[in-house]
Amino acid sequence: MGFPKTLPFPSYIILLSLFSIIVTFSHAATFDITNRCGYTVWAAAVPGGGRRLGLGESWQINVGAGTAGARIWGRTNCNFDGNGNGQCQTGDCNGRLECQGYGQPPNTLAEYALNQFNNLDFLDISLVDGFNIPMEFSPTSNACRSMRCTAPINEQCPNELRAPGGCNNPCTVFRTNEYCCTNGQGSCGPTGYSRFFKDRCPDAYSYPQDDPSSTFTCPGGTNYRVVFCP
Repeated sequence: MGFPKTLPFPSYIILLSLFSIIVTFSHAATFDITNRCGYTVWAAAVPGGGRRLGLGESWQINVGAGTAGARIWGRTNCNFDGNGNGQCQTGDCNGRLECQGYGQPPNTLAEYALNQFNNLDFLDISLVDGFNIPMEFSPTSNACRSMRCTAPINEQCPNELRAPGGCNNPCTVFRTNEYCCTNGQGSCGPTGYSRFFKDRCPDAYSYPQDDPSSTFTCPGGTNYRVVFCP
């Protein structure tokens, strides 16, 4: 389909720009982020920023097609001033309400990459950065697999992994290849600590190379929701 050749040059450029915007947004994914915890959660998203969510409050973000390396998480026990500067006990992102980078462990993660191989979205809940808040990550516009991690991990956390407000992954604590898989693909496997997480949240990544049982797909163009304390 072409534009009429009789249009003045500026009008042609405007229509072309609008067409590009429409195409871009037609493939964007919408994420509805809701807090059902009995406490305030400071939601965070890269891309997206951050938002304070009281019980029952929601925040919606739109993410462009082709976005990869993205994540959504919740922060707890935060204090921010009027300029959005402050600190969180878990999930803090460089002391900013509006996150520009990833959060500090421990934090439960919803991770995704949109419109990848075969135009599929790749999704997971990850405990590779530990656990702080129960989470559900599920599609709202296609019949794909929902993921949940709602076990009382903070209460049952091994003593050596305990952290204020959450439960660390062993990589954060010990920083060895056994737990962090820093020597490349196939360099590590399940451990007693990873099984602690996997037994309680079978849908979730329990260590960095836990791919076969932890990565799920949906057709590109699917919309999603992330629920804290589902």
